[in-house]
Amino acid sequence: MPTAIIADDERLMRDQLRMRLSQVWPELEIVGEAKNGDEAIELVDQLNPDFTFLDIRMPGKTGMEAAAAIGGKSNVVFVTAYDAYAVEAFERGAVDYVLKPPEQERLQITVDRLKTRLSRPKEDVNASVSAMLAQLTEKIAAPKKAHLQWIQASIGQDLRMIPVEEILFFRSDEKYTCVQTEKFEALIRKPVRDLADELDPDLFWQIHRATLVNVNAIEGVTRDIRGRHLVMIKGRSEKLEVSRSFLHLFKQM
Repeated sequence: MPTAIIADDERLMRDQLRMRLSQVWPELEIVGEAKNGDEAIELVDQLNPDFTFLDIRMPGKTGMEAAAAIGGKSNVVFVTAYDAYAVEAFERGAVDYVLKPPEQERLQITVDRLKTRLSRPKEDVNASVSAMLAQLTEKIAAPKKAHLQWIQASIGQDLRMIPVEEILFFRSDEKYTCVQTEKFEALIRKPVRDLADELDPDLFWQIHRATLVNVNAIEGVTRDIRGRHLVMIKGRSEKLEVSRSFLHLFKQM
């Protein structure tokens, strides 16, 4: 029977991952849980699990530091919330990843990949893991790019320079993106996917493929009769739909 440990500093996340794994891989035995990277390293030495699920961001040793120490002793699966740089590296690397919150369909893909690794010696992937960790470390250490401070937007025949902190949300349709402030609405041609790369991710959260919202403008989150999650904006009546891919942002609030 294949074995695994789960390392995450959030108890709810450990419980949720354990439950999802039991659904998609009933034969997998979770033999231990850790709250940080140091505990994960100790458990790997004690239990010799086939797989180790590591949260990237943990107190003490991070998931990446723990993975470097674990080396070829266990097949590593990183657990991440929305680290785009990490996802890119995982797609190319020898280890796999699970997005928070774990969804059954994506987790099934991970499990299918892991099953193929059971027949391979753990040491075979060690060199590839080391190379991937070096790549991630370099990306994290790289200087952060400057974020947009102003948006040039059209209001009728006028061009406005709008400070980004005054914008409540961006919402795109097929041709334009609406820029909504407390006082007015303007239009730009830049799509949300480009804005998401240029705006400060700590200030603007993407909650839908067509919507970015200012965190400071969020009053709360509610659900409608269809079960959809909707963001309420301070001082405004309209609500913005949250797609399933971005619900994890609000589970951390």
